[in-house]
Amino acid sequence: MTASDGVDYTPRELDRGATFYVAGHRGLVGSAIVRKLESSGFENVVGKGSSELDLKNRDAVFAYMAEIKPRYIVLAAAKVGGILANSTYPVDFLSDNMRIQVNVLDAALAHNVERVAFLGSSCIYPKYAEQPISEDSLLTGHLEPTNDAYAIAKIAGILHTQAVRRQYGLPWISAMPTNLYGPNDNFSPKGSHVLPALIRRYDEAAASGAATVTNWGTGTPRREFLHADDMADAVLHLMEHYDGPEQVNVGTGTDVTIREIAETIGNVVGFHGETEWDITKPDGTPQKLLDVSKLAEAGWTSKISLQEGLERTVAWYRDHVGALRE
Repeated sequence: MTASDGVDYTPRELDRGATFYVAGHRGLVGSAIVRKLESSGFENVVGKGSSELDLKNRDAVFAYMAEIKPRYIVLAAAKVGGILANSTYPVDFLSDNMRIQVNVLDAALAHNVERVAFLGSSCIYPKYAEQPISEDSLLTGHLEPTNDAYAIAKIAGILHTQAVRRQYGLPWISAMPTNLYGPNDNFSPKGSHVLPALIRRYDEAAASGAATVTNWGTGTPRREFLHADDMADAVLHLMEHYDGPEQVNVGTGTDVTIREIAETIGNVVGFHGETEWDITKPDGTPQKLLDVSKLAEAGWTSKISLQEGLERTVAWYRDHVGALRE
């Protein structure tokens, strides 16, 4: 199935009765997308966990795609982690993500999937990109060294979807979210991103009555945070309203310092001690604020405030603290 088949691929409301495969449906982003799709009336949302389907196994991916015959796919599956994990295991972050993406996208093409949304990350942009970061900043400078392997894999995924558009004319798109958080996040001390790591650290400190909490770096870098439910809403909106080769930034358009987000989290969890900063540890990129004007032009803006999102995420974390992955 290609554009030459005479099929009209103009973006429109997706068929709620069609099979919709969410790769990575149990993760932070994937689970939010499943919730959004089901609440929006989709009747056949499917997915398999990594214990049932290893997306790095090409034959298994092709066999699964042949079995379910999806009309739509969101590729949210990825090996993800924070500064420590990315710095320690760059080979894993490059190899695993490349194989996942190539297998799913190749299988989607082989089985004539009409609409695919590939999800990446704002880390694809140069470390010192002009702020706020526009989509055309891609490949214009050096990446942040602490997560360059992951970033290269995600850049390859963008180019893969663009290549499908050029060669086959299919309306596949890419969306690049800012820092995400919410239910089903990874709160592991060694594998989490900054916001869930801070939630766990401050909540444990509050529960134990600790006098201090120590965070990495200076606290001065600025970060933009988007709730996963907002991200899911944006992805469905883009699949129904956007058709273009360029990746679309997905964020709020506002940012805060790490010091500010730490203070807010401390207040939400009820921590009354002092915060110390280990300046011998890396800060990472100084600022990562996305230019979301393209997203706004497509008709979407974020709805969940940072305060509301943090309160909801802390509540979810406390409800599931005994069953979290380590």
